[in-house]
Amino acid sequence: MIVIFLCVQNSARSQMAEGLARTMAPAGVEVHSAGSSPLLVRPQAIAVMAEEGIDLTIHTSKGLDEVPIEHADFLITLCAEEFCPVVPGVTPLHWPIEDPAGHGDESEQEQLQRFRVARDEIRGRIAAFYAEHC
Repeated sequence: MIVIFLCVQNSARSQMAEGLARTMAPAGVEVHSAGSSPLLVRPQAIAVMAEEGIDLTIHTSKGLDEVPIEHADFLITLCAEEFCPVVPGVTPLHWPIEDPAGHGDESEQEQLQRFRVARDEIRGRIAAFYAEHC
């Protein structure tokens, strides 16, 4: 089974989902992430995943053309307020998770807490997904 997580910039939510899903994956599950407008992996995502022992420092932000979308079984979109594309022939799932980035008026600790909340919500959804589909 191939699972692809998608958000707009492939910078936070989908990167955290990829890291968590790979760590939690049963045998035979392949996990990727991508963005409709890839940018960079946010340092806050790297930091909160390091708290869980997951290293995102080698991850890069990727577009859909850089992942095996044509072979995917599930495309899980994590966009909340943004538009995420639909890919014909791939089972779509939508997990609307608020973007933890983009709140420039917050302190560093407040920003990290927003990323932790998103990370923990993603972890719970991945566990439920694997319980249902694997």
